Amino acid sequence: MEPSRGRYGPLVHRSVHHGAILWVVGVLQFVGAMIVVQLAWSNPSYSLTQNYISDLGAIHCGSFASHSVCSPLHDVFNASIIALGLLLILGVLLLPTAFPNRSSRRVGLGLLVVAGIGAIGVGLSPEDYNLTIHSASALLSFLGGGFALIVLGFAMFRDTRWDGYRAFSVLSGLVALVALGLFLGGAYHWGGVWSAWGVGGMERLVVAPVLLWALVAGLHLWRIPSYAPRQLSKPGGS
Repeated sequence: MEPSRGRYGPLVHRSVHHGAILWVVGVLQFVGAMIVVQLAWSNPSYSLTQNYISDLGAIHCGSFASHSVCSPLHDVFNASIIALGLLLILGVLLLPTAFPNRSSRRVGLGLLVVAGIGAIGVGLSPEDYNLTIHSASALLSFLGGGFALIVLGFAMFRDTRWDGYRAFSVLSGLVALVALGLFLGGAYHWGGVWSAWGVGGMERLVVAPVLLWALVAGLHLWRIPSYAPRQLSKPGGS
């Protein structure tokens, strides 16, 4: 049940708090896992600019895509990104009432589910196990996350609970999609400032806006007071 029109703006359903916690936990555990797995690398050490993020989940040691890969804790990374996808999807299921009931909400949250499915696919199919499925899953996650933020930014219009977050959401999605275009276009080979980012830095520029948005949005929703449905009258209108 959604709150009545008069109570709609300042409060959220209690389930939104649960979904928000899932998003925050999902992001923090994934970032923590990446740091731990990166530190476990040796001979050579992991490079934030020259290694793909997915190198952390490679099962075998050796040469992959013209660079050395050896991730002793690959199982940790793969389990973590699967958990990220699952927590993102579960959070979406608990969060619908955090947005106005309009088509942009349904599309935006649906795209986040797509991003979560992509993340799960990345973890289930490491790059040196099935590169085709892995690449398709990663692209699904990148596109789903970027477009979701833009659409949800529009879904936030005329909702006082999201004051100050609309532009942040749209801008985050745009940065992620522009970075994806540069990444797929091989901007790290163009020289100049782009070469300094490297393939790893460019890929992180795609992922970071979505992770940061999920963390910030989750913390924001967790702080909004909740309402108890039984205390509210039946909603009027659509």
